[in-house]
Amino acid sequence: MNLFMEFLLLLPIIIYSYIEAFVKLFIPVKRKSVSGELVLITGAGHGIGRLTAYEFANRQSRLVLWDINKHGIEETAAECRRLGAAAHAFVVDCSKREEIYSAAEKTTKAFLPAMMKNNRGHIVTVASVAGHLVASFMVTYCSSKFAAVGFHKALTQELSALGKDGIKTSCLCPVFINTGFVKNPSTRLVKVLEPEKVVNKLLEGILTNQKIIFVPSFLKISLIMENILPERALAAVYKLQNIQFDAVVGYRNRVISD
Repeated sequence: MNLFMEFLLLLPIIIYSYIEAFVKLFIPVKRKSVSGELVLITGAGHGIGRLTAYEFANRQSRLVLWDINKHGIEETAAECRRLGAAAHAFVVDCSKREEIYSAAEKTTKAFLPAMMKNNRGHIVTVASVAGHLVASFMVTYCSSKFAAVGFHKALTQELSALGKDGIKTSCLCPVFINTGFVKNPSTRLVKVLEPEKVVNKLLEGILTNQKIIFVPSFLKISLIMENILPERALAAVYKLQNIQFDAVVGYRNRVISD
């Protein structure tokens, strides 16, 4: 089939996709059950990871909890058990491959290969809106989050190409969160988020199989602006945001503003 005919066949698919997306705006999304499901959460000893573990514990999932902090991960596991969930805590440094494989052998045996064999599961990548949009003086952070978003998109596409539609993927992309990672962040257009709100949106996104979970959700508009605004106008928008924080790596004890 020549390229022209393929383009003609593509057109009705695009039109149908727009109609389908519009109709779904008015249809409540069915939430899947995670009761009894095995859930591995990295970084579960504090912050977003800990609160996410509590939410899954409330839904009676079976939890495998990883963190580099022994005291923190044991506290999380104890609370999850108090909530009625089975929880197993492991001290794991996710920057060391051998520790990941060792912990996997003790818990789930394998991750993606086992999911692909069963064509079942859900992989969640924690990124940031900084994986789509940028901020001054956060080059390293933005680069790592762009990589995380790229990993999510590439993995999603690869699973689709392999016909593994039973494996769902989600990518969490919030703005600044009040966790202490960045000191005293502020922006003129968007409020700094509390961890509880982010976790609620994350769980909602997982249970409804959302691909990209923006928090707040209207940040999707920013992506459109990024692609259609001329360079000068986009620079003015970034300046209008007035992103500020007190400290980042390499700029200690200085007020940083965009």
